[in-house]
Amino acid sequence: MLKRHQVLLNDWLADFIKYRSKEYDLSFSENIRLALCLYFSTMLSIQDPSFKSEMTIDKMAELIKQHKDTPEAEEERHKAISKAYFESRKAIENYMQNEKKEKKP
Repeated sequence: MLKRHQVLLNDWLADFIKYRSKEYDLSFSENIRLALCLYFSTMLSIQDPSFKSEMTIDKMAELIKQHKDTPEAEEERHKAISKAYFESRKAIENYMQNEKKEKKP
């Protein structure tokens, strides 16, 4: 489920997200969600070496490069985005579970 939140961005960052939105046919919000998911799954896998995310920022960039101008580009992009969302959720749930365990007396 999606919740509405207000996010304030610098003009240059908003301009870049708009540019990427047009280039990859994604909404502004989806670009922000994807960036956050990739960031958190990457950072949490660095923070906890026992968790390895299958979808990293580097892997997403490589997928985008590989399929940018191919007929299956849209389908592959959506598969990669779904995988990024799933991996991020898995990383965050794993992290939160470990935090709860550590805080128990």
